[in-house]
Amino acid sequence: MTRYVGAIDQGTTSSRFMVFDHEGCEVARHQLEHSQILPQAGWVEHDPVEIYSRTCDVIEGALASANLTAQDLVAIGVTNQRETTVVWNPNTGEPYYNAIVWQDTRTDRIMHKLEQDGSGETIRGKAGLPPATYFSGGKIQWILDNVEGARHAAERGEAIFGNIDTWLIWNLTGGIDGGVHITDVTNASRTMLLNLGTLDWDDELLNLFSIPRRMLPAVRPSSDSRIYGMTRRTGPFQCELPLCADLGDQQAATVGQVCFTAGEAKNTYGTGNFMLLNTGTNIVPSHSGLLTTVCYQVGGASPVYALEGSVAVTGSAVQWLRDQLGIIQRANDIEALASLDLALDLDVHPEAQIDFVTSGLLELRAELAHRGPDLVQLRRQRKVHQIA
Repeated sequence: MTRYVGAIDQGTTSSRFMVFDHEGCEVARHQLEHSQILPQAGWVEHDPVEIYSRTCDVIEGALASANLTAQDLVAIGVTNQRETTVVWNPNTGEPYYNAIVWQDTRTDRIMHKLEQDGSGETIRGKAGLPPATYFSGGKIQWILDNVEGARHAAERGEAIFGNIDTWLIWNLTGGIDGGVHITDVTNASRTMLLNLGTLDWDDELLNLFSIPRRMLPAVRPSSDSRIYGMTRRTGPFQCELPLCADLGDQQAATVGQVCFTAGEAKNTYGTGNFMLLNTGTNIVPSHSGLLTTVCYQVGGASPVYALEGSVAVTGSAVQWLRDQLGIIQRANDIEALASLDLALDLDVHPEAQIDFVTSGLLELRAELAHRGPDLVQLRRQRKVHQIA
């Protein structure tokens, strides 16, 4: 009997489930988008309940498309949009607030204050990251400080934190009925709360953000024969399956591109662009604005680290043109429009003005805002000139 592995890929704009055979060939997939919630300029949110529902739907859809059942799977793993922050009640399973997405910039004042009081160097030295709106620590603090009752609940053990990997694993392994509260080293390294040297939550960093340690998930290797937990029969798999792999999406892509040797790198094109360079077992500080992060850890082996450079807005700009501006109806419509030769038309209309705004670049300064709609402004009426 042929057996397969399943992979949950929960991204910034969609959720996907894929099934692979022993040779790594794709057997099935199903993918669904979820809502992008934009309450005000610079704020980006997702509904965690919708994300879990979409994840269940794509699991069931992928298996059905290949006439498979979960009994055909031997194990599953999770990869996820990193940094996106969920705080929920472990007794009810209800989030206290929408997930605050990695693109969100509402914590800019928190980050500025950390730089001003000298805490930035502490964060860089221990976590490998600058104080930036990108990462989870400030998002947790914002929820605790701004959502009524959240901080008191956290102090009582009635509010727990997780990135999207933790939220999905907790729900798949039982939720309020014994769900496993864990994350892996790659996702933990994107919070500004993990000490890269010890691979444990750091009390000094937690104090900087006023975050109770009891909120945080246990930190596990990215792949572990000592499985994280078993899925429940009441969930989308309708059986017990071992869940034993978890990596942030860009680290998962680095592993998927077989960058296992120091000096090897990958560049991924998706919601944003992300390049990771494997630095082996050495923690390499950057003097050029790059991030020092965990690349992966397998079982009890030494962790492997990486340097990372990022551009926040690439594929998400296409979605913005489709959903917010209505310039295109389908994502692939942009190819025909972008390939048109605009040079002659711009010569005829010299009054056309093009402004390039680089707020989409994650240069990772604490004050950086990376709102997608500011990436490019083209002051023209014809839709072909609003595409860059």
